[in-house]
Amino acid sequence: MTITRRTAVTLLAALPLTAHATPDTKDSNMYGLIGKMRAQPGQREALIAILLEGTKAMPGCLGYVIAKDKLDADALWITETWDSQASHKASLALPPVQAAIAKGRPLIAGFGERFETEPVGGHGLAKPR
Repeated sequence: MTITRRTAVTLLAALPLTAHATPDTKDSNMYGLIGKMRAQPGQREALIAILLEGTKAMPGCLGYVIAKDKLDADALWITETWDSQASHKASLALPPVQAAIAKGRPLIAGFGERFETEPVGGHGLAKPR
């Protein structure tokens, strides 16, 4: 497997910085996902809008960031942080999430890399509930 500079930077950015870790999240069993999604050509903005609308209120979600890939006009990176893997799994059954999946599916061309992580803390990370 060849790791590109972009993949390495993405992985390094996801690593927790010990100096920023907070005591209450240091030994957690939080769950994280970092994944690449490709929109159909020219549909990235529409897909972003659907994802943002469908992911506003998800119990246990500590962070959900959708980012545009700067080198690929149709790609998105989604970074999720959850208080547990169970909360992530439960979110997939929520009506707004199900609606976003149904509405967004025709705009999705495919998926790229997917990384599961165990967040331990960091700047900007909400505390587990």
